[in-house]
Amino acid sequence: MAIYTKVDTHEAKFILKNYNLGELKKIQGIKKGIENTNYLLITTTGKFILTLFEKRVQAKELPFFMNLMLSLNDKKILCPKPIKNKNKKTLFQVKNKQAAICSFVYGKEKTNHTLSECRSIGKNIAKLHMVGKKIKLYRANNLSIKSWIALNQSIKTKANKKIPNIYNFINTLLLDLKKKWPSHLPAGIIHGDLFPDNIFFKKKKFAGFIDFYFSCSDFLIYDIAICINAMCFDKKIKFNKLKANALLKGYSSQRNISKKEFAALPQLLLGASIRFFLTRMHDSINRQKGAIVKVKDPSEFLKRIQFYINTKNVNKLFY
Repeated sequence: MAIYTKVDTHEAKFILKNYNLGELKKIQGIKKGIENTNYLLITTTGKFILTLFEKRVQAKELPFFMNLMLSLNDKKILCPKPIKNKNKKTLFQVKNKQAAICSFVYGKEKTNHTLSECRSIGKNIAKLHMVGKKIKLYRANNLSIKSWIALNQSIKTKANKKIPNIYNFINTLLLDLKKKWPSHLPAGIIHGDLFPDNIFFKKKKFAGFIDFYFSCSDFLIYDIAICINAMCFDKKIKFNKLKANALLKGYSSQRNISKKEFAALPQLLLGASIRFFLTRMHDSINRQKGAIVKVKDPSEFLKRIQFYINTKNVNKLFY
């Protein structure tokens, strides 16, 4: 979440005229995140999130995200629910941008999870995956391994200025990883961005997942790899084996991880690290003027890449 497009009180009131959500009491920009513009709307009936879709999100893909969240809500998965306006539509336009209003997930992110919370997160990811397999929706992952080589090439010159010879380092890894990338693993709808700021707790109880705008169809275990990378390293990039195993055990309590999936985990962990290094590097060198956004540090994921390269048997990190 971030603020690229300004929406004032008058504009927000105009938007709400087409909804049955009460009168606007307050509008507040949400500065966290990097992809879309988000505002908290506080009305006489409650709290809601107004999202204006920017950058990577293509208009033709928005119905997938809306229908996915509606379907997940129908299946009792805790996540935002798109609100239909008086025209029975979930999408509308604001300042030439596609936009939507979703329900507010009452809870907040945590930066340091207990082992019990890690198990709860794993359990709820598995529930999401199992429900997702029953939903007849499909979206290709446009940030899969196929796109990473091109993305690395597109930022080559500026990235090398920030980190000398980083292009060749990443390109060599990607060419090798492409040969080793697994196939025929269990697949379905994944969240695609399972970071702590997208996982809410209310006190110590899991409250829901938010921000489904990277959701797509891909290997289910790849979602776990993303989450391990996001949650199981401390600020000094020291791997927390206990948290990773708690996450996996929570997941396995609902859905069995096959031997083939487990064997593929090292490649997926490295790949997920490269993916977030590249997108963070891209965003750090292509900042939009006037935007209110905190660009995330790509070096955090470069350190994860180096950790996996230097670990002789990644699978021994897990149970």
